[in-house]
Amino acid sequence: MRVPGSAPLDVRVPRSAPLDVRVPAWAPLDVRVPRSAPLNSLVPPSAQPPAQRTQGAAGPGVPPAIPNRGLRASITPKRAVAAAVSVAVLALVLVSARSPDPSAEPTVQEFLLAWEQGQYRTAASLTTGDPGMVTAELRTAYQQLDAADITLTMGRITQHGDTAEAQFNASIDLGRSGAPWAYQGQFGLHRIGSTWKVRWRSSVINPGLRPGFRLAVVTTVPKRAALLDASGSPLARRSKVVVAGVRPGRLSDPERTADRLASVTQLAANEVYGEILAAPSANFFELVRFRPSTYHRLRHKLRRVPGLIIKWTRMRLFDSAAKSIAGSVGTETARVLRIDGVPYRPGTTVGLSGLQQAYQHFLVGSPTTEVVAENAAGRQVSVLKSWPGSAGKPVRTTIDAATQAAADSAVRSLPRSAAIVAVRASDGKILAVGTHKAHGMPAVSVLTGHYRPGQAFTIVSTAALIAAGFNVGTRIPCMRHIQVGGRTFSNSPDESGLGTQPPFATDFARACGTAFAGLSLRLHPSELKSAAASFGLGVPSRLPLRAFAGSLAGGPGDAELAADSIGAGTVLASPLDMALVAALVQSGSWHPPSLVTSPANPGLAPKTPFGPRVVGALRSLMRGTVASGAGSAAGVRGPAVYGQVGNVSLGPGHHGLRASWFVGYRGDVAFAVIEFTRSPRTSAASVAGKFLRELSARS
Repeated sequence: MRVPGSAPLDVRVPRSAPLDVRVPAWAPLDVRVPRSAPLNSLVPPSAQPPAQRTQGAAGPGVPPAIPNRGLRASITPKRAVAAAVSVAVLALVLVSARSPDPSAEPTVQEFLLAWEQGQYRTAASLTTGDPGMVTAELRTAYQQLDAADITLTMGRITQHGDTAEAQFNASIDLGRSGAPWAYQGQFGLHRIGSTWKVRWRSSVINPGLRPGFRLAVVTTVPKRAALLDASGSPLARRSKVVVAGVRPGRLSDPERTADRLASVTQLAANEVYGEILAAPSANFFELVRFRPSTYHRLRHKLRRVPGLIIKWTRMRLFDSAAKSIAGSVGTETARVLRIDGVPYRPGTTVGLSGLQQAYQHFLVGSPTTEVVAENAAGRQVSVLKSWPGSAGKPVRTTIDAATQAAADSAVRSLPRSAAIVAVRASDGKILAVGTHKAHGMPAVSVLTGHYRPGQAFTIVSTAALIAAGFNVGTRIPCMRHIQVGGRTFSNSPDESGLGTQPPFATDFARACGTAFAGLSLRLHPSELKSAAASFGLGVPSRLPLRAFAGSLAGGPGDAELAADSIGAGTVLASPLDMALVAALVQSGSWHPPSLVTSPANPGLAPKTPFGPRVVGALRSLMRGTVASGAGSAAGVRGPAVYGQVGNVSLGPGHHGLRASWFVGYRGDVAFAVIEFTRSPRTSAASVAGKFLRELSARS
């Protein structure tokens, strides 16, 4: 409460003054207790109040006070102000002694000050109610809300003979990082001899309370909005979720329940307890959601949490199509929430990776919080205050359901780690990202992987050669070994049956590395780098997720240029980068990749770096690879398939692993397949063929 410094302490009331005394509005009393002051309340459970609550549920009647879990009064040192109040009260008492009728103001001041300071027995002694009952009601009223602070300000007082009416303003900090709960209260007083007493009713605490009522907080967390595919259907699939909760009114020891659950989940015990205490009492109150695997790991410990109820349900929460880019979702127990200092609240979800993380604030919205009064049976009877929230907004992606299903099916049962990324060649929209991780192998990173593309990069090398004037009708030998710049290049496995002077189209179709190593002598390093840049390598994307744009560092000699021309040197690319290489050949233009259409994410402008001669030659060559060359396993019925294969060591530090590639297109769908292997004979063309057959079946 606050006492104005300008209030005169020597006040004389004339005998002729009317008995209807009104306290001027300019004398608010707002005194906060210093932290060192003794409180008749309980020790604050936490210096960090919990943020917004989730849906509610706590017991009929008034729950017992629990040691060390009381009202978290936000108290600052104001001993001087408190002393001023005492002097003011004394002065007013002296003034009252000179007047015909004593003023009710000192009693109002003392009552509000004692209540605010947590000196509930003192406050109760100033009322007409049973001291024990009033003490309990004052103590538990805001303790039940897990309030962080209470500030009371005296308002207008009106006296009529032996009765008086007092108004006050209350500001309750509910610890939700928002505006406090402010309301105006009032109570009557009755004079007994020369002493005024507060006429006790439950409505003294809040006008909405009645005998047997209690306060509770109901916070409704909006359902996490969905990531959607291109047609507007959710990417998340319904999957099993374990929900742990309580019926607060049936807990014999809420503090023990909170402590046990916190020890299992690593949540803050005082915050769990505060949620239980503030929740309505009659209904099931959700506390934590678990993945089934996490629940099975913790189930023996969870069974020892008193009063904990386990429910199995299905939600669109943990499982998703295109999971490598959609990402994963964590619940209340997610470690990242504790690291970021986010207070616990039931129903919280947090994106841990992918688009779920990138669009976290867009997807979650904000909760609606209500302070309610409930009766002894635990039923809500009125809403005393409401803070409206907002619903999360869905995020629409470019993922095509049929293409995604085909990609998932093509890699799901492989014995090796693999991935497929498909884009629409005409605009760069990512249609599918299918991944599979095999036991004992690393996972493929579709967007951020730094992989050598092997002979699949000869699409780029060929474009550079044609742009430099090379005639694709030239016969180029495909030798077992060739030396360039002092380094020996070999075909692995050996190419046979090509003759001594096969046409270049045959070299391309068989992905003959020695032929391209020799042809690299006709290129300047800058020409190969320029061609790579024209295909988008090294051009940063504007995707909402981190992505590797590809790189070609180059080297100072002929050997380095030869290695780069067959994708075995310094050139590095992600599967997405290589899918965009195929897309340029199909459409004739390079389109920047896109993944999200709503909210809008402006991308780069497309470009057309090559003329019809280069693009037409590449199409013809890539068709030959599938029709009669090393990519024949990708040939399927229906529209023609175009592509190029590659098989190359992943390089030092990968323990002998190789990358087998197929990069190509059919119709408007351009795609890249990468499969990790230990054999140079493994061909990703067979995976590409399965993908295309699955796609035909779903189209």
